[in-house]
Amino acid sequence: MVDHTHALSFGAAASDYDRFRPRYPEAAVRWALDGLGTARVVDLAAGTGILTRALLDLGHEVVPVEPDPEMRAQLAESTPGTTALAGSAESVPLPDSTADAVLAGTAYHWFDREPAHTEIARVLRPGGIFAPIWNIRDGSVDWVAELGRIAHFGDKSASLVIGEYADFGPAFDAVETREFTHHTTLTPDELFGMIRTRSYWLTASTDDQQRVQRELAELLDSHPALVGRETIELPYRTLVLRARRR
Repeated sequence: MVDHTHALSFGAAASDYDRFRPRYPEAAVRWALDGLGTARVVDLAAGTGILTRALLDLGHEVVPVEPDPEMRAQLAESTPGTTALAGSAESVPLPDSTADAVLAGTAYHWFDREPAHTEIARVLRPGGIFAPIWNIRDGSVDWVAELGRIAHFGDKSASLVIGEYADFGPAFDAVETREFTHHTTLTPDELFGMIRTRSYWLTASTDDQQRVQRELAELLDSHPALVGRETIELPYRTLVLRARRR
């Protein structure tokens, strides 16, 4: 059973989450849905609608599903004309064979996988696609690795690179993977804002939060790639896993 304490911590920072979290590169979203044409897509664990908006921009019909009421409220505010359904990966409030695709943006690692796979397969039509997507900071850049150490990112998603999620269960064909690179441009203040949307920060003690702020300020004031910069390019790798429902 998955511990959802951290997964459900984001609502308190919903507005900042929507403002500071990175977007998904268009090429990654297009690859996730390759071959479907215009599709009815369920955005599972939709959060504030970052992936929902990327899908809408490509012309798809999107049904966001999100368990946290504060995140749903932020999605409605940030995505005019779109209302997220209350639900989770393990309990999707949609009929059988309703969707051409189910996507999950930087969320699949929170799912209780076996029941989630069953639910996702249920709502997909045969031949439909399930595609989790992650934005992962590029830790091969030294200051990004140090940022991760300071902020205790502890990305579970990094383990995907070595194939922890090798399959989506018996209802799905083999998983295909593809990686894309992009970056987000932040001011130093916005970098602090992004840190304050992380689950570690939101559930940390005041002492730990103060330590993170102090060490991040020291990094910005000392690292040659960051000192005196008005804006910072934070590099990401976007990982997409894709499989078709049998």
